[in-house]
Amino acid sequence: MDGESTFTYQPHPHVENRQVAGPPTVAETRKKLHGESRIAKLNGEIGLKLTLVVGTMWAAYAFFALALVSLPGALSSHNAVVIVAWIAQTFLQLVLLPIIIVGQNVQAAAADGRAQATFDDASAVLEEARQIQKHLLAQDEAIQKILASMAAR
Repeated sequence: MDGESTFTYQPHPHVENRQVAGPPTVAETRKKLHGESRIAKLNGEIGLKLTLVVGTMWAAYAFFALALVSLPGALSSHNAVVIVAWIAQTFLQLVLLPIIIVGQNVQAAAADGRAQATFDDASAVLEEARQIQKHLLAQDEAIQKILASMAAR
């Protein structure tokens, strides 16, 4: 060895890009899916607000009450097709829709939490790797000094 360290740390380009971009967000995803035009923003806002309103258990309770309004008519028809249609088209669709959205919102929140935790963990691992690189460089310098002093004897 010539007494010089030959290693030069080169960070991966993704590291800087990720530091600038940060973790994925709902707003950025909406832009990617729908664009940034005024209409796209309006459509996204309307869709989000409706999802927030319909995706509640209160909406499920209200839809359940609404579905019950037509239940006596379906039952009094004594027609199996009408009763099955009421169950499938009125009850299940009206009541299950908001309940499914509630479940999806819970799953999405958990996924967002996992994504943030993964981002934080990856950032911490990156910082640990940087510290290891500094430590290794310091060791390389110390070894080079020891080798130089031994060669000088």
